[in-house]
Amino acid sequence: MSVVVVTGSSGLIGSEAVAFFCEKGFDVVGLDNDMRAYFFGGEASTAWNRERLKKAYRNFTAHDVDIRDFGAVKALFARHGKAISAVVHTAAQPSHDWAAREPLTDFSVNATGTLNLLEATRLHAPEAAFVFTSTNKVYGDQPNILPLVELETRWELAPDHRYAADGIDETMSIDNTLHSVFGASKVAADVMVQEYGRYFGLRSACFRGGCLTGPHHAGAKLHGFLAYLGKCAVTGEPYTVLGYKGKQVRDNIHSADLVDAFWAFIQAPRSGEVYNMGGGRFANCSMLEAIALFERATGRPMNWTYSDDNRTGDHIWWISDTGKFEEHYPAWKRRVTLEETVSEIVDAVSQRRLNAG
Repeated sequence: MSVVVVTGSSGLIGSEAVAFFCEKGFDVVGLDNDMRAYFFGGEASTAWNRERLKKAYRNFTAHDVDIRDFGAVKALFARHGKAISAVVHTAAQPSHDWAAREPLTDFSVNATGTLNLLEATRLHAPEAAFVFTSTNKVYGDQPNILPLVELETRWELAPDHRYAADGIDETMSIDNTLHSVFGASKVAADVMVQEYGRYFGLRSACFRGGCLTGPHHAGAKLHGFLAYLGKCAVTGEPYTVLGYKGKQVRDNIHSADLVDAFWAFIQAPRSGEVYNMGGGRFANCSMLEAIALFERATGRPMNWTYSDDNRTGDHIWWISDTGKFEEHYPAWKRRVTLEETVSEIVDAVSQRRLNAG
């Protein structure tokens, strides 16, 4: 049986990938040591998600492996060898606020951990497709130089700009910009994934995601804005909007649509590719618009306040142009609307609260 290795297998994208590939009939090997609880506290633990997957799929095996431990990673890859047909690498330290607290930890997880996985793949499964969940933060605050127009509920790109119709493409420079510590560690990982493709011929791709979201996200204050906003909408917990008048724009892609894109790549892999990946013009919103969506979904106003202090290096406007990926994989399409995503998040948060009793 062909094996798919998924890192961060209890997280949002990892768990979506586990379910997807288990249902395709693959043996799925998951690596996850629940470091999210260390990053963001016990409420962000993904242990519940791991247990859910173990109960649901007999062809899923969970391993408590730290991707920074090359010995452990190498041994696991050696055990499965060339039976590994794909590696879906979603494990990360995902917050630029948290990264500034412990830069060494951030870099060791995001950069060194990725290098460990690339080398283990090269040594033991060189024909496998290698999918890396990168981030639009590799562009740093470069998007903030774009000419923006203030509208009633959002910032929007000037209509005559070349990015206006479809969003930001992969030609945007990653140089001479403020990345944040997190952005820099992801740049290092991103470039290494490209290099293993171009230098060693590994079948690798970087998916530079916008906001990745869905009902299985353990949203926390420092990461997972839509999921955390949904949690606050359901529980009544206070939420603080940081800067830009609450009009900063993000595109949002549902985890199922993202994993569909991974699958398209895995079936016809290329080497050293880079793809901007997000909701694009299909699914995007400002903070003010997101709050309105959750208020409609819950039927009551949210408890939120505003602060002028934006996060360092934060984007004012980001919409991904996924045209390059769609040109390479024309059968792929986004299917889950933003309204459907918000409804799923509200339902999932409500159900988890009931289960916690």
